Amino acid sequence: MSATIRPATPADVPLILEFIRGLAAYEKLLHEVEADEAQLARTLFPANGAPAAHCVLAFVDETPAGFALYFFNYSTFLARPGLYLEDLFVKLEFRGHGLGKALLLHLAKTANARGCGRMEWAVLDWNQPAIDFYQSLGAAPQSEWTVYRLTGATLRQYA
Repeated sequence: MSATIRPATPADVPLILEFIRGLAAYEKLLHEVEADEAQLARTLFPANGAPAAHCVLAFVDETPAGFALYFFNYSTFLARPGLYLEDLFVKLEFRGHGLGKALLLHLAKTANARGCGRMEWAVLDWNQPAIDFYQSLGAAPQSEWTVYRLTGATLRQYA
């Protein structure tokens, strides 16, 4: 299996949305997807300014097989940037062949090249295959932290 990873381009927006929907379906969260091609294009490939996030795509031969979407954050304790992996998804037919690991290693190299002090992501509690995979790479859960979120109407009330 010949795999390649490359940065996404504006022409890849439909494919990125397809991967986002595939991940959401796997996570039983498809009903929460509001993203559309126009919004993805505006935020990932803006005409002016910096993108809100970055995306890399994985291909097996010429077939789209997976993606990783990430952004940079900042650690005040380290006084260094960090890389936050928002989404990682490999199509079912390509799982178990090292593509997820290749995507993670690609991002780890990106984080090191940017001087990041850490790379983080979240995983659903029930996703044991992903948890096992991440731990096999040496990643450690941060169980002392609880994620909180403001979204939708609750967030808008503070506008």
